[in-house]
Amino acid sequence: MKLTSVKENHLYSKAYAKGKKYVGRYVVIYVLRDTHAGLLKKSHPLKIAVNRIGLTVTKKIGGAVVRNRCKRIIREAYRLTDRESAIRRGHIIIIVARDAAVNAKMQMIKSDIEAAMKKLQMISPRTDRYGV
Repeated sequence: MKLTSVKENHLYSKAYAKGKKYVGRYVVIYVLRDTHAGLLKKSHPLKIAVNRIGLTVTKKIGGAVVRNRCKRIIREAYRLTDRESAIRRGHIIIIVARDAAVNAKMQMIKSDIEAAMKKLQMISPRTDRYGV
């Protein structure tokens, strides 16, 4: 299933101002509870809550090819983390790429996203494999 994206600028601003923040080596992640999660759940074909994901990669990182590659890698790392760790639903998640993300492998960015989700308490405890 395709990720639901954040398209409105005011949602980015709100997440930056009021959201919880994690600064990693490759990405900075902002998480904010989505007030419209109920409406999105009703409109979803499977009637499940979803996260809205926003990706930010600035021109400082590089040209269009570099920025798009960086976004693809971050999107895939998030998708794998969600599939393996079951990230909590009903949030706005903004992922900002840092300069180090350009040369990073997908597994390094994935481990950064996993650490962020654990620190921000976004990984559901029910899916923990080892019962910790």
